[in-house]
Amino acid sequence: MSSRADQAIAALRKGHDDLSALVAGLSAEQLTGPSAADEWDVSQVVSHLGSGAEINLEAVQASLEGRPAPEFEFNKGVWARWDGMTPQERQAAFPVANQRLVEAYEALTAEQRESHKVDIGWMPEPVDVATSALLRLTEFGYHDWDVRAGLDPAAELAPEAAALISDRVEGLFGWIAKPANLDGRTADLLVQLTDTGETLGLHLGDPVSLGAAPATPDGTLTLTLEAWLRLASGRLKPAYTTSSVAVTGPISLDDLRAVFPGY
Repeated sequence: MSSRADQAIAALRKGHDDLSALVAGLSAEQLTGPSAADEWDVSQVVSHLGSGAEINLEAVQASLEGRPAPEFEFNKGVWARWDGMTPQERQAAFPVANQRLVEAYEALTAEQRESHKVDIGWMPEPVDVATSALLRLTEFGYHDWDVRAGLDPAAELAPEAAALISDRVEGLFGWIAKPANLDGRTADLLVQLTDTGETLGLHLGDPVSLGAAPATPDGTLTLTLEAWLRLASGRLKPAYTTSSVAVTGPISLDDLRAVFPGY
């Protein structure tokens, strides 16, 4: 059985190949058209992924060479360079930058994938390769959807990404969840994932948290895994919601969107 690192790296490769092919075929109008990320056009999402690939690659290479993790000034320089590119330059540069990162992960030996640590700079301590790759996959998977949904509102998260980032969704709550938007109301919801059969308990309080399915829930939230992941990241706005999403009880879907407004 492949390791978690192997699975994440394989998903990064699949995502790279698919998105690179899509981006290469975009017209100038599509590149400057709206993405599903608020206030970013498609080329700006591509820019974010390209700059992120460079920053992640520097962290991986530094860890292999025994150098310190890149400092924030390095990141700022990368962001400024990508911000200064034209949409067409971003279109051309993204596949190259992201390919380098994916190849760096793929080049890691089985032993390195198991035991090597990567200092990504903003975590309290270096993380293993699986965590490093999964963090990148989480970022890549969501922004891949931002691009695709800007072109097609019916787009869904790539299944290979969704299957792996589901365990990390609660880690987003500290950044995204806004329980204050419920104006003091609290609730425990039973979350039913219709495609996987999994049930979760979503506690809407301060803090928002996940746990075991409650014995006596205040309401239910029924949806697919990928819709749940998009809701938890602020990506289940009305334009991107199908009729298969259902909520019962005192908390409405609009309430949940307010709790998870996105970045």
